[in-house]
Amino acid sequence: MTRRREKAAQPVGTRRAAREFAFRVLFEADRGDLPLDTVFVRAEGQMRDGDDTFPRLNEEALTFARELVDGIGAHRAEIDETLQRTIRGWSFGQMAQTDLNVLRLATFEMGHTPEPHPPVIESAVRIARKFGGDDSGRFVNGVLAGLSRNMKTAPAAPQLDEQDDEEQAVPGHAAGESGPEERG
Repeated sequence: MTRRREKAAQPVGTRRAAREFAFRVLFEADRGDLPLDTVFVRAEGQMRDGDDTFPRLNEEALTFARELVDGIGAHRAEIDETLQRTIRGWSFGQMAQTDLNVLRLATFEMGHTPEPHPPVIESAVRIARKFGGDDSGRFVNGVLAGLSRNMKTAPAAPQLDEQDDEEQAVPGHAAGESGPEERG
């Protein structure tokens, strides 16, 4: 325990620490029904004032955490829709808020950043184990592994040439293909 506090006193520049910071902001915003930006600014202030509740991030890691929180705020409906299609047998109301927010964070990063999926999943599992219940790590790993497989096998969005601008295309669907929601 003491070793962790000593390590936390030094600014951390890892993406994992930034993900944990972003997760904690998401969790607090959801629990308090507060705007993400308000919670982020407060958490950043607490971190800078030396509050050991949050990992002390260097500027690069703090910027990454901000990008994650802003991205989730901008894409929340899409992220939740993706998770609802991916998770079988569980509704959001049945899930632990910890697990749901870890999944939201990782789903945003997997779908909206160039970060490879394995380190995103590994970080999500670690956060789930640290803050969640006994089975949180396994649950998060299973959901994200399935999501990663689905993302890799999903049809790519068609690329339109300038001469094709007038044609209507549905992103992610080629003619005659069904979307993931239509597959068995």
